Amino acid sequence: MGQFSYSARDKSGKIQKGNLFAGDRAAASASLTEKGLTPILVKEAAGSAKGGISTIDKLMGNGRVSLQDKVIFSRQFATMINAGVPIVQSLNILREQSESKKLKMVVSDVSKQVEGGSTLANALASHPEVFNAIYVNMVKAGEVGGILDQVLDRLATQQEKDAEIISKVRSAMIYPGVITTATVGAFFFLMTVIVPKLSSIFEDAGATLPIYTKIMLAISHFLVHDWFFVIGGTVALVVGFVQWHKTEKGRRTMDRAMLKAPVFGPILVKVNIARFARTFGSLMASGISVLDAINSTRTALGNSVYRDELAEVAQKVKNGHPMSEHLRQSKNFPAIVGQMLAVGEETGQMDAILLKLAEFYEKEVDTVVAGITSIIEPILIIVLGGMVGFIVISVFGPISSIGNSV
Repeated sequence: MGQFSYSARDKSGKIQKGNLFAGDRAAASASLTEKGLTPILVKEAAGSAKGGISTIDKLMGNGRVSLQDKVIFSRQFATMINAGVPIVQSLNILREQSESKKLKMVVSDVSKQVEGGSTLANALASHPEVFNAIYVNMVKAGEVGGILDQVLDRLATQQEKDAEIISKVRSAMIYPGVITTATVGAFFFLMTVIVPKLSSIFEDAGATLPIYTKIMLAISHFLVHDWFFVIGGTVALVVGFVQWHKTEKGRRTMDRAMLKAPVFGPILVKVNIARFARTFGSLMASGISVLDAINSTRTALGNSVYRDELAEVAQKVKNGHPMSEHLRQSKNFPAIVGQMLAVGEETGQMDAILLKLAEFYEKEVDTVVAGITSIIEPILIIVLGGMVGFIVISVFGPISSIGNSV
């Protein structure tokens, strides 16, 4: 995105000069034509940094914009637009209020582009790392329909719901993660520090060891003397898995496996359905066409299984079939989704029904996540107890035999 100076003739024949932001000269000329001007001369403005942001600014603002920052930005932007504050002035105020260096940099560039004649949607689209296709398409629909404040408010609500779901799932993962880490750490400590000392006692006593004690000592010996194989093997497995997961086949295989995984599989299904319903409903409520809404919603779903499903749905809709027809036959979408969509198509209230569906599945996620600790806790206790029990039996069995023989 760069700044271009132009000379153009309006419908009355008068020459107008000015500056605007665009991706290239062709885009700048197209923008002038859309405004009813006939381009005469379009050239890149002197000192204009291609990309709209200087290298120094990029380095200073190098980082990510958190979801919470975008929620605050959208909500405050909606409030100011609703109050009648001009877009450029609103953006400048938001830039000053933002605590994120990255967002300050992006909003500053967006403000310059809008001031130069670009639409807000096009200006936001030049920063896809912050504003995704869904955000841009909804803003574009809001500009065209004159409901930008309502659209921004919907975006803030949608982002808040996404943040809530992500936070709850992460919170549910913390407890089992901590317990698992502690269990693995305790196992390695016992096997590398305690058991080797007991091994020398067994050797000095010359006791006959049972098979399970021999297995424990063999594991301990391997971890102590061949630890580099353990570390090397672990690193190789992790690197190999990451590289495999980056491939199309690996990612799709993993996504399918995750949906079928015990405990977490049902949560992932509900999370994807909730996000689909919330995003698609918000897009429809903003006046975006069904086909464009489907294609935009695909980008919001993290699982390739659902993205592939929506690609098939888009093709069916393009060929004239109702959206609900495919979803009612899908194995990845619950039956209620297709049935509710069919009702929405018949009544013309698809957006309202989808948002109700989103609320239903968001509550389902809350319920499942709240109960996940009670499900996982006994499993972890059994695993930890089994590990400790194995070590205790393996150690005290031989010690008891040695004591009886003395």
